[in-house]
Amino acid sequence: MRNKPLVIAVTGGMGCGQTTVCNFLQQMGVRVINADLEAKREIENNEEIKKQLRQEFGSRAFYRNGRLNRKYLAQVVFSDATKTETLNRIVHPQMVTRVIEQIERARESRKYKIIAVDAALIYEINLENMFDAVVVVTARMKQRIERLQARDNMSEKEIIDRINRQIPIEDKKKWADFVVNNYGDLEALQQNTRKLYQQLLNLWKTRQGVSTSRRPRKRPLARKTNS
Repeated sequence: MRNKPLVIAVTGGMGCGQTTVCNFLQQMGVRVINADLEAKREIENNEEIKKQLRQEFGSRAFYRNGRLNRKYLAQVVFSDATKTETLNRIVHPQMVTRVIEQIERARESRKYKIIAVDAALIYEINLENMFDAVVVVTARMKQRIERLQARDNMSEKEIIDRINRQIPIEDKKKWADFVVNNYGDLEALQQNTRKLYQQLLNLWKTRQGVSTSRRPRKRPLARKTNS
């Protein structure tokens, strides 16, 4: 089918800047789906998920108005790997369903050449085979810590503990189809994102009119880089 959109994942690690890259891509005409936002909506609207979260994490998991107490839940989850797995088991299946629904709506609209899913845990929950390509945004550890301290007012220890719950960024870079380096300022990141966008457009063009069945990805993949 001609004009079939390219569906990509944009991932990385805490403080790497993947959402900023997605914001730039959106300005360039890419349809961006934020997996974290879809998870929030699912929690807010799915009474069964709320019930399971209360059972597993207690009444403090929600405020009195019914909104999720994200700060409390993060403190509990990131201190215990078993609790992290429990949260993922409850929330991620429904989140993935919502993301797939959004992808299909974007496809059916025929408005977009590229659809991007902004999701931190693509590799952690083995979703990479859903996509035509995976983009990893990377930054140095010192930069990540400084950004997260400024954004979330967390201690360095809290940040490192949370980062250590994720797959190391060096591994994700090896498995990625495209890498965007976020080592400089915002302007440099925007320039790197423009390069990425052009590479994605070129990939989209090569796939028009060609029926392709995605082969299972084998880790690691050959890496293509943006610098």
